[in-house]
Amino acid sequence: MTSSVLVMTKNTANTTIRPFRVEVPQADINDLADRLTRTRLPRPAPTDDWEYGTPNSYLAETVEQWRTRFNWREWEARMNAYPHYLTDIDGQTVHFIHVPSKEKDATPLLLGHSYPGSFIDFLDMIGPLTDPVAHGGKAEDAFSIVLPSIPGMGFSTPVNGRGWTMRRVAETFDKLMRRLGYDSYGAHGSDSGAIIARELGVLEPKGFLGLHVLQLFSFPSGEPSEFEKLTPKDYQGLEHMKWFQSVGGYNQINASRPQTVAVGIADSPVGQLAWSELFNNFGNGTSLVSRDQILAQVSLYWFTNTQATAGRYHFEEARAGADAAVNRSRTGVAVFADDFQTIRAFAERDNSNIVHWSEFPDGGHFASLERPEALVEDLRIFFRAER
Repeated sequence: MTSSVLVMTKNTANTTIRPFRVEVPQADINDLADRLTRTRLPRPAPTDDWEYGTPNSYLAETVEQWRTRFNWREWEARMNAYPHYLTDIDGQTVHFIHVPSKEKDATPLLLGHSYPGSFIDFLDMIGPLTDPVAHGGKAEDAFSIVLPSIPGMGFSTPVNGRGWTMRRVAETFDKLMRRLGYDSYGAHGSDSGAIIARELGVLEPKGFLGLHVLQLFSFPSGEPSEFEKLTPKDYQGLEHMKWFQSVGGYNQINASRPQTVAVGIADSPVGQLAWSELFNNFGNGTSLVSRDQILAQVSLYWFTNTQATAGRYHFEEARAGADAAVNRSRTGVAVFADDFQTIRAFAERDNSNIVHWSEFPDGGHFASLERPEALVEDLRIFFRAER
């Protein structure tokens, strides 16, 4: 595993890696504050809870926090504590954080963020992953981190044309790793990041060390014999899966009319906040993501005006017509209690080399925000076994 020295150039259009800082103009921050003071909430649902969607009570409290206590500049400082870059790959601008470890032979690790998350998902994990000795770990557990923004999200904009599926993102991220000089690397992700990591597993690029994910989205095929292997716990997972799908209406909307719904969200920061209800674990009351973390993510989407392009992945995937493929790469799964429950029998049908499986008593879909310490340790265990 090697990394070349990062060279900044100015004249090589297709391979330039240029420094970047997160610096939102003050005028944009002032505009957000003005819009928040003029918030108009919808007429409330019959019961002001999460059954009908994001409730007014939650929105009113969170908007007040956003308007009076949330400090975007503090979050900018946290983001800029790490080096950011931009590069162009096949005509697409890709934003990424790159933090090489000071430890010799550190494992290169590509981190794939969620939707409606961003590179903010992993800010609390970069230090422990790249400098384990300073965070209670061992030098041999060090990682060199590459954390890109998925094209169409955050600062990986504007989007270069149509056809941006998760497979295409995986191919683009592999090119990014090669451009940075890594001839071998592993991948981790949740949600969109988990799908991208699995696509890398299917692609099996040279030197790929394997994928560690929070979910493998494997569903029943309809074959009756598949259910013979299921345990009572698996049937509980099926019930959770049904619930997960029942509250995932955003999938259908993004897959059919992403531009239509994006109009209201692009014009209303509170619309962006309400649309980001996934941070509340679909409103079932188990999420450990703080409101300040949610507001940082929502603010990033607002300032970059990326709801339309972020939601387009569901649209493109629905029309891709890709054949199902088995992932044969070395695979690890970390299942958090209040997340989508990956059912191992189905996952092993679609992923033939699952070598690591761990379960956690709390935490959910955004475990990197909720339980970063546990996730860091699980990544160490999975990749330690590869050495």
